[in-house]
Amino acid sequence: MPSFSPAQFRRIVWASAAYDVVVTAPFATPWTFAIAFGQLSVVNQALGGQPLPAFEPMHQLFALLMASVVMVWSWLRLRTPTAALGRHDAVTRLLFSTWMFWTWLQTGAPVMLLFLLPEISWAVAQAWPVKLSAPATAALRPSAA
Repeated sequence: MPSFSPAQFRRIVWASAAYDVVVTAPFATPWTFAIAFGQLSVVNQALGGQPLPAFEPMHQLFALLMASVVMVWSWLRLRTPTAALGRHDAVTRLLFSTWMFWTWLQTGAPVMLLFLLPEISWAVAQAWPVKLSAPATAALRPSAA
């Protein structure tokens, strides 16, 4: 099975974090959230779906909190794109994908697929095998003692 080099994997971890910043930043403040959510509703309708339901302040609070956490998590991966953070992010994306898929099943909102497909792709990329470096490979071999 093909695998990523450690350097390639770090670039994938960094790129997934950059993607998260671009996609999540509009949902991180009440002002930008209102604009972004309105645009999502327009896109959903253009794809054949219904207008998205109005958000009440309590709903918006949870969206803002989630966006804030994702922004901090993204900043950490941008600054330190390690294999361990990439693996953790793959698990997180699997969880997010599960709930996005569940929401899509419940609502049929086509806009959900615009988020779900990249989320699954990033999860697969960050769960993909990474070549071990020579010292790491040697450390895994049984000693000849």
